[in-house]
Amino acid sequence: MGSPKKNESKGFFASVSSSFSVFSNAMHRSVNGLLGYEGVEVINPEGGKEDAEEEAQRGRWKQEDRDSYWKMMQKYIGADVTSMVTLPVIIFEPMTMLQKMAELMEYSYLLDRADESEDPYMRLVYASSWAISVYFAYQRTWKPFNPILGETYELANHGGITFLAEQVSHHPPMSAGHAENDHFAYDVTSKLKTKFLGNSVDVYPVGRTRVTLKRDGVVLDLVPPPTKVNNLIFGRTWVDSPGEMIMTNLTTGDKAVLYFQPCGWFGAGRYEVDGYIYNSSEEPKILMTGKWNESLSCQPCDPEGEPLPNTEMKEVWHVADVPPNDKFQYTHFAHKINSFDTAPKKLLASDSRLRPDRYALELGDLSKAGTEKTSLEERQRAEKRTREANGHNFTPRWFDLTEEVTTTPWGELEIYQYNGKYSEHRASIDNSGSIDNVDVKSTEFNPWQYGNLSTE
Repeated sequence: MGSPKKNESKGFFASVSSSFSVFSNAMHRSVNGLLGYEGVEVINPEGGKEDAEEEAQRGRWKQEDRDSYWKMMQKYIGADVTSMVTLPVIIFEPMTMLQKMAELMEYSYLLDRADESEDPYMRLVYASSWAISVYFAYQRTWKPFNPILGETYELANHGGITFLAEQVSHHPPMSAGHAENDHFAYDVTSKLKTKFLGNSVDVYPVGRTRVTLKRDGVVLDLVPPPTKVNNLIFGRTWVDSPGEMIMTNLTTGDKAVLYFQPCGWFGAGRYEVDGYIYNSSEEPKILMTGKWNESLSCQPCDPEGEPLPNTEMKEVWHVADVPPNDKFQYTHFAHKINSFDTAPKKLLASDSRLRPDRYALELGDLSKAGTEKTSLEERQRAEKRTREANGHNFTPRWFDLTEEVTTTPWGELEIYQYNGKYSEHRASIDNSGSIDNVDVKSTEFNPWQYGNLSTE
C-alpha cells in the first residue's frame, strides 16, 4: 500500500482502490479473528493488484511480464491451448509433464497396502487416498514443459518401482506411462484438454488410469475431477479441482466417490475432500474425509452414511514433510524426480532430465532456458517435416497404439498399451555386467526417432 503522496500522484481511482485494499485487509483480519480462523488464506476470485505484487515477490513472474503475456493470449480466449501456443519460459518449472506423471509414485506404499488388504473396501480406501495424495504437488502454479515427441522419463530406486513414461503423440499431446513393483501395475494414457478463459484455464483430464493389484488381480479404474488454474495473468495464481473423483473396482463393482469441495471466499472449503466407499449395490460402507494438502481419514459407516457406533476415525494418509521456502514449491520427492540418483543405469538419451532447457531453468538461467526451448521446438518441427517428406509415421518405442477407444467424461480417448520392450531392455543391461563410466549428465538429449536415432 502506498503513501498518500503516491495515491495522489496516481489519481482518484488509484486512491479509492488503495482504500478498498486497506478495508479488505482489515476485514480479513477481523473476520478471521471473530471466526477463529487466524492465518486462513484469503482467495479473491477476481484477483487484485496487491495479489499480483505478492506473487511477483514470491517468484519470477512480474506484472510487466503478465501484461505483455495478456496481450499475446487474448486472441486464444475460448480455445484449447494445450500445444498451439508457444509460451515464455518464465512461467515454467524445471520439470516436464512426463515427470509430473511420475509424482503419483510418491506415496506408492498406499497401493502396496491396498494389495495386501483382505478387506475389499479398505483396498479402495488406500487406493483412492493414493490418487488424492498427488494433489498436494498439483497445487504448484508453474507450468511443466510439454514433452518432445519421443521423449521419455525413467524412475528407479523408489519403493522397488520401475516407472517409465513416453510422449506418444504431439498433436494432440498424449503421454503413456507404466509403473510396476511386486504389488501393483499402473498404466495410464494421458491426454489433457484445456479451455482458456482469459484470466483462468480449465484443464480436463481426457485420460485413462488403471491399477492392477497383483495378489488377487483386482483392476481399479480412476476418473479424476477437472482442474481450474485461476488468476493466470492478474492476481495471485492458484489451483482448484472442484468435482468428483471416482475410483471403480472393475472386478467387483465397488467404488469410491469422493467430492473435492470448491474454494470460496476466505478460502472456505478449499482443500476439503469428502465421500464414501460404496459396495456394488451402491450402499455406503466407509466414509472418508480430509484435506488433499494435509491428510485423509476413514471410518466404517451404516447404510445411511453415519459413523458406526464404537468405531473411530482412522488416518490413512498424511502429507510428508516439505522443504521450507522452496523456490519452486517442490516436495523432497519432486527434487528426487529431477535427480540423477533416481535414474537407472545407462539412462535413455531421450530422458527429460537431459533436456537442456529444463536443466538451464533448474540452474536459474532463464535466458539460456528460453534459447534452448526455442531450439528444441524448431528441431521438433524440422524432424516432423523430414519424416513426413519421406512418408514415415512416428511410432512410439515402448508403448503400442491399440484399437481400443474409450469414452471419458470429456471426450474419446485412444488407448496406448505398454509393450514390455522396456523390461527386456533393462534386463539386458542389468545382465550384461558392464559398468557405465560415462557421465550421464553430459549425454546429449536425443528423443528424435527419424534421422537421428538414439544408439542405446
